Amino acid sequence: MNWIKEKLKEKMKKLGRKKVLAVGAFSLAAFVILWAFISAVVITRNFNRDQLAGSENKQELDVSSVILIETKDDQKFWEIYAKNGSYGSDNKVAILENVTGNFYKDNEVAMSFVSSKGTYNEVKKQIILYEDTFIVIKDGTSLKCDTLIWSGSDKDILVNGNVKINKDGKLVSTAERAVISADYSDFKIIGNTVTKLYDEKENK
Repeated sequence: MNWIKEKLKEKMKKLGRKKVLAVGAFSLAAFVILWAFISAVVITRNFNRDQLAGSENKQELDVSSVILIETKDDQKFWEIYAKNGSYGSDNKVAILENVTGNFYKDNEVAMSFVSSKGTYNEVKKQIILYEDTFIVIKDGTSLKCDTLIWSGSDKDILVNGNVKINKDGKLVSTAERAVISADYSDFKIIGNTVTKLYDEKENK
């Protein structure tokens, strides 16, 4: 871990104060998630089907300290850590509590998140985060919302309910909804939007 810290220090010295704050927030979120992942029991892609075997059609598996990971052709799309979770064999939906995780683009972390609750639909390959959801995008932009819906690496991410976006402390926007582009490069806000701009000097 020491060499990682040294590398970060070297990079931060080359960045301006504004970029350092953005990278610091994103790195902190990633570190917290990594620590949780190391402490967890890894379950990749699906819950263990052997534990669901039996004579009944409808069964449920309850687990603690879970990681779900979605990969394809050596490309990682996302990883989710949950302190507790359950999986229903009838609807193939995992219900997760106290969730943290990352979404990836080109095998690099593009967005990190923390949420009180979440679900993963194995059939739809869809992730829904809800209740006290907090997101940090790779450029340092942070976002709070009630619900986030991820439906695939090639689809825009839908954000709903009490949306609040903070970009470098210079732009703060509130809205009913927001859409984050599939490549995490931009977003748009929709419904009762209010945007406030702050002078950089005021933040010093």
